[in-house]
Amino acid sequence: MSKSAPLYSDTDANTTVIISKRGPISKTLKTQSAVNAALRSGGPVDTQKKMMSGGNRQHTSNKNTARLDEETEELHHEKVSLSLGKVMQQARATKEWTQKDLATKCNEKPQVVAEYENGKAVPNQQILAKMERALGVKLRGKDIGQPLALGPAKK
Repeated sequence: MSKSAPLYSDTDANTTVIISKRGPISKTLKTQSAVNAALRSGGPVDTQKKMMSGGNRQHTSNKNTARLDEETEELHHEKVSLSLGKVMQQARATKEWTQKDLATKCNEKPQVVAEYENGKAVPNQQILAKMERALGVKLRGKDIGQPLALGPAKK
């Protein structure tokens, strides 16, 4: 039996039924000229606006940008005080060390020591503790600048 071979019904000998595998082919019109040609010929045209299709979604903003523009709170990190930097400079000068010498004693970079002395560093308690031990001067608490009282020797 071929694809379009007629089948006859038992009840009506004059009825012809044609069976085929494929229905009408519907093309997706992708170019503007193809859409215009279909409109001129009276063919069916369905238009849909796709949102965010084909965009790079990993860099999109989920927050409302107007709300972000209206935000007035300024966020910034706490910095060390300038008085701490002066105390560090004085203690370093009494030991006749350079910033590089202090950085070597603390196992830190010279830039870190410079940032603390200029008041631009974000306070880190571990780094301050290293500098206190190296300089022998308190850099934290109420009595900044006082000699560091060494605790009892550990057994």
